[in-house]
Amino acid sequence: MNNAQQANHHFADAARDAVYQAIFSRRDVRGQFLPDPIPDETLARILTAAHFAPSVGYMQPWSFVLIRDAAIKQRIHAAFAQANAEAADMFEGAKQEIYRELKLEGILESPVNLLITCDRDRAGPVVIGRTHIKAMDIYSSVCAVQNLWLAARSEGLGVGWVSIFHQQALKEILGLPERIIPIAYLCLGQVSHFYEKPELEAAGWRPRLPLEDLIHFEQWGQTEASGDAALKAALREAQETAATHRRFDV
Repeated sequence: MNNAQQANHHFADAARDAVYQAIFSRRDVRGQFLPDPIPDETLARILTAAHFAPSVGYMQPWSFVLIRDAAIKQRIHAAFAQANAEAADMFEGAKQEIYRELKLEGILESPVNLLITCDRDRAGPVVIGRTHIKAMDIYSSVCAVQNLWLAARSEGLGVGWVSIFHQQALKEILGLPERIIPIAYLCLGQVSHFYEKPELEAAGWRPRLPLEDLIHFEQWGQTEASGDAALKAALREAQETAATHRRFDV
């Protein structure tokens, strides 16, 4: 095998495009869930994808609590409703009006609810890579969320992240030990459709920020660099491609 062959690690074009397709067409789903069950084989694949997420120090701090029981979902939904009412009062004027019209969960409609957690003690008190930034276990657990979300999108499943809870309420309802941190409460299921744009963007809550404004060269605040014209042109082309991908639907 020559050097050129050894260095050829990129995916075939169709496989590469499928990865970007999942990224750009992923949506936070709230109101489009169908009651159809998720096949066990599909659920197994997306959980496996989550388990293969990167983790600092190979901690693998995540666990997965599957919730399909209607009575438990009702208790979770009640906890959400309480926190959501409190959240609405935190906004003022037009923002509050928009907030109250938004559907921010699919707890009862989705066939599967899933809580991804973080066990902060799983790898012991001293962990490679967490010696100086203690939150790396939590960040690792979020990587599992993203892996699952992209895998689910490739399977045609919708995922909605519900974060409007008092964490202690979740822990009490689901019987979590004190050391276990709830990371992401997710609603999963087949959907009637995916929106072209994120719902909050479409509702006028907040636009997508221009990527060019978020790139700094060498140091914070250095937004221009010699020879970066080619990169900026490539960024514009890449974002046009993203816009094309996000119109994809199943």
